[in-house]
Amino acid sequence: MRRADRLFMIVEQLRPARLVTAEALAQRLEVSKRTIYRDVADLIGAGVPIEGAAGVGYLMRAGYDLPPMMFTAEEAAALMAGARMLRAFGGADLGRAAGEAMDKIAAVLPEGMAARTAALPLHVVGGQDDATRAKLDTIDRAITAHQSLHITYRDTSGADSQREVQPDSLFFWGNVWTLGAFCNLRGDARMFRVDRILDMKTGAAFSAARAREISALITARRSEEAGRP
Repeated sequence: MRRADRLFMIVEQLRPARLVTAEALAQRLEVSKRTIYRDVADLIGAGVPIEGAAGVGYLMRAGYDLPPMMFTAEEAAALMAGARMLRAFGGADLGRAAGEAMDKIAAVLPEGMAARTAALPLHVVGGQDDATRAKLDTIDRAITAHQSLHITYRDTSGADSQREVQPDSLFFWGNVWTLGAFCNLRGDARMFRVDRILDMKTGAAFSAARAREISALITARRSEEAGRP
């Protein structure tokens, strides 16, 4: 059981405002009493109104509502790291949303954990230029809305071609983004490097059923390529 889930269950056990011993909690959650003592101390430190003491029992004042989110320090740090990555290398819309989400999460974290999360010693150097961010935003919206894209694409030989594609997914490879889509010109699923898309505009919508078909094709193509020597 994850620690965050265990903390939630402790609060649920104490919610009826009745005295519950550490031994009873340990038996119900299948952990040691020492673990219960540590978890209860952390909950009290986070502001949960639990009263009592080891060897006597614990109760929680009536009327307390558990905050909608509870994260361990490691989980909060992982979310912060992900948000920083998206702000640096994602589209402008997604990066902004990641930052806003972290602000909301930080608002419900205990003060000490919020400070440690904000001071996470993991820094993202570099990032996407504005033109790439704009392309990523357009592609992301087209994927969500099941809209075709008309693109001008430059291949590895430097030749340009006009394509109509039905977008499915974006993949980040650490230095470049690729678009997984069905290419009408080739009649098959293809991967397009976003930095080689010179021009792009949205086109006609396609159905959710068609989107599922394309997603299956993309998955099959990626599995096939992964199996190549």
